Amino acid sequence: MIGWRTRLGFLVPPGNPTVEPEMTAMTPHGVSVHYARMSASGITGSLQGQEERNLEQIASLDQCVSLLAMVQPKVIVLAHTATSYTLGVSGERDLVARMEATHGCRFITAFGSVIAALAHLGVSRVALGTPYAMSNTLRGKALLEQHGLSVPNHVSLPGATNIYDETPERAYQLGRMADHPEAQAVFISGVGMPTLDAIEAMECDLGKPVISAASAMMWHALRTAGVRATVPGAGRLLRT
Repeated sequence: MIGWRTRLGFLVPPGNPTVEPEMTAMTPHGVSVHYARMSASGITGSLQGQEERNLEQIASLDQCVSLLAMVQPKVIVLAHTATSYTLGVSGERDLVARMEATHGCRFITAFGSVIAALAHLGVSRVALGTPYAMSNTLRGKALLEQHGLSVPNHVSLPGATNIYDETPERAYQLGRMADHPEAQAVFISGVGMPTLDAIEAMECDLGKPVISAASAMMWHALRTAGVRATVPGAGRLLRT
């Protein structure tokens, strides 16, 4: 049996049913993916109590990273976009630096992956859609702007109460709602929302790149690990 050449590690929120199948679907030959679950209480995926769960997950990171580092991944990914909304720019930068210094492994975040992906695509104006409450959507908008991006439109998915109950059809609806004529690309936040099956259709209909937190994470993790493979069916980002 041929051994795995590259290992990727993902830190996943408790209860998230989406990350593992979507990452597996995007994993190229010769790469293996490994997971550790962060700790949080309350109703996972619920819009209520999200900030409190984010803080609990941040507090559990050291132990989770220590466990995941045992498989010696090339890179570890914090697979939760809204954690960056809680941390802010400086808090995220400090967290990444501390994790890399403590555990001796490259450490990236879902939101940081989005910023890198938009830069790679040459995007300076991005529309934002989230399955979060508007208060958290506004945090995401502000964070994009702090990274120098213009956000001509931002929307929260109507009727969303739990991210993990959403569907690719609703992700497609969210992308169409978020799009704006001035936007060069559309970003769908929320790792817990299944987006992979909707990205290609959105790009075809909108005529512009569509990235999700999931597609950006896999793209950035592969590039950080030195893997240049393309991933069919996951949008323009993973074909470049």
